[in-house]
Amino acid sequence: MSADFITRILGMIFFSLVGAYYGGRLAIYAGEEASLYATIMALLGALTGLIITPIITTRPVKAIRTRLTQVSSRKLVAGQIGLVSGLILAALVTLPLSRLPEPFSLFLPSLAVLLFGYLGTYVFVARSTDLFNLIGRQERSGVGLLDGATSRSILMDTSVIIDGRITDIARTGFLSGTLIIPRFVLNELQYIADSPDSLRRQRGRRGMEVLAQLQKDPTVPVQISDIDVEGARDVDDKLVILARQLRCPILTNDYNLNRVAELQGVPVLNINELANAVKSVLLPGEPLSVKIIQEGKEAGQGVGYLDDGTMVVVEDGRSLLNTEAVVVVTKVLQTSAGRMIFARVNGE
Repeated sequence: MSADFITRILGMIFFSLVGAYYGGRLAIYAGEEASLYATIMALLGALTGLIITPIITTRPVKAIRTRLTQVSSRKLVAGQIGLVSGLILAALVTLPLSRLPEPFSLFLPSLAVLLFGYLGTYVFVARSTDLFNLIGRQERSGVGLLDGATSRSILMDTSVIIDGRITDIARTGFLSGTLIIPRFVLNELQYIADSPDSLRRQRGRRGMEVLAQLQKDPTVPVQISDIDVEGARDVDDKLVILARQLRCPILTNDYNLNRVAELQGVPVLNINELANAVKSVLLPGEPLSVKIIQEGKEAGQGVGYLDDGTMVVVEDGRSLLNTEAVVVVTKVLQTSAGRMIFARVNGE
């Protein structure tokens, strides 16, 4: 049985008893038969309890629970610190307020507790980033209070886990911060690993192995978080919403997710863009050594590849198939899929 059903039954019983009690009291004042009034009021109470009990019990609890799952740990800690600070200030203020003449001494202390509690929570949550940055600077000076307070969070997409290059990139130290893997990303990865399609199943299992390597590496902080996003079913949508709430970037190599995130103002760390950025720069006229391994689309063309995977199309290179040739770069073309180099055989 669900919680809503149980609360409806309990609420119906409670409100029917209340209705029967006040129905009997009303019958005494009206001089009528008590059983009739009690029965009518009990039925009305039962109907009222059946309708409004979830509205005043389980639904607010669900709303609060959903809201708490969407709040980052920093804001939760900052809110608790702010609440305690506000209540301490309120305790100092309520003592002189309680000595005021009535009616001020009756309501001003309670009002002060509510006001300072709210202000403390609001101020500390609003300035949580500055607070943790300050603590982090003190930590680097040798007087820190919290470990890793300044390290930012980076949300990981399923595609970047399956890709596998993240392990090597993370070990270099270029990714400063904690790699956060939401539970819904892990569930998607497990779903891919259990797919009946052999290719998808192989990709999913590879992602599981990459994730295991990341967790075993002490130099790479990895955290699997249970934080979820209500109201969104697609994993990409959840990642974008979660990144906006946590104010952190998304690590991915998915082109569509990259575009959607950029349109919504979410920073993206794209591994494919990083790979293209660190490739060696070649200018027209520079010599290049490449092994021609296949024919090109056009007549007489040969195709080879550099160590980083860049395709080199060699004009009139078909005659040099399966040989190492020195070519001269004629044009470098940057496409959405990567970089392509056009060259001709040296000496022609």
